[in-house]
Amino acid sequence: MINLDDPQIYKQYDPQDMLAHIHNVPELCRQAWQLAASFNLPLDYSRVNKVVVLGMGGSAIGADLVASLVAAEASIPIFIQRDYDLPAFFDDKTLVIASSYSGMTEETLSAFNQALNTDSKKLVITTGGRLNELAQAKGVPVFSFNYKAQPRAALPFSFLPILNFMQRLDFISDKSADFSEMIVVLEQLSREINESIPLSRNRAKQLAQGFYGKLAVIYGAGITAEVAHRWKTQLNENSKTWAFHEVFPELNHNAVVGYRFPPELASNILVVMLQSSHLPQPILHRYRITSQILKKANVSLRLIDGLGKSPLSQIMSLVLFGDYVSYYLAILNKTNPTPIETIDFLKGELGKG
Repeated sequence: MINLDDPQIYKQYDPQDMLAHIHNVPELCRQAWQLAASFNLPLDYSRVNKVVVLGMGGSAIGADLVASLVAAEASIPIFIQRDYDLPAFFDDKTLVIASSYSGMTEETLSAFNQALNTDSKKLVITTGGRLNELAQAKGVPVFSFNYKAQPRAALPFSFLPILNFMQRLDFISDKSADFSEMIVVLEQLSREINESIPLSRNRAKQLAQGFYGKLAVIYGAGITAEVAHRWKTQLNENSKTWAFHEVFPELNHNAVVGYRFPPELASNILVVMLQSSHLPQPILHRYRITSQILKKANVSLRLIDGLGKSPLSQIMSLVLFGDYVSYYLAILNKTNPTPIETIDFLKGELGKG
């Protein structure tokens, strides 16, 4: 197996320096929050009764994290639409946020074009592309940022601006103190698990080794449900590996029955449970019982806890931990974490149609 403590190995398999983007997460969070705070957000956008975020992949996961984070307090619901069309409940009381890093995501463009023909409140988050052109032509406010990376590596810009806007519109409580704590937590975590920290003391490297050659299954609940989703997609795109995620309590009504067959899979699966002290006690009790069931089925299990006091700190510390794990697993798989050739091929074929 590759030696993750060898600094040369990262230069060999990461020529486009995905690692730098992961290192930069705390600073990107600062930039995204400050940029959002200074953005000219129309005050009448508060006069809506729902938010619909249009997006796909790395441009949508930020909205997923916001929705799960504020679900228990938000005064209006947040929906994430991953499709070509608007939902049937879409109306003039909707704030629609079209989020596309490139501004060229065809599903998002299709749905946003439909929204332009309505009296809904509209907002765009992008670096440019066709989405920016459409918005500018129609006088739609554009939250524009300039950060060159794969969309998944620009998560702070698809997550924190939406969170900031929700508080500025009084849909949720002020998260400024939580944000400040989050930055401190992320900086400390990065110091503990970056590539310079040896395997013997690096939990992220150790977990990546645990995933090596195995099927990754990530469990989450409540505020960690979409973090589990993020881990799954990062393992897919960075590590180029099979990965799946499940959510409590739903998984206790089906997935737990499926641990038996085929029996030869048990030794080739690693389940990771993403835990938070903010999860309700009934859910934490389900974590404990499910852990017992997995052990009886001879399935390996790891528990990862969110860090810090606030829900925001805990989910983002879990996100950053997962980003490092997926990166180290890519190196173990001897694959470049940045390119996504299969998706590029798929888009090319779709373009022919």
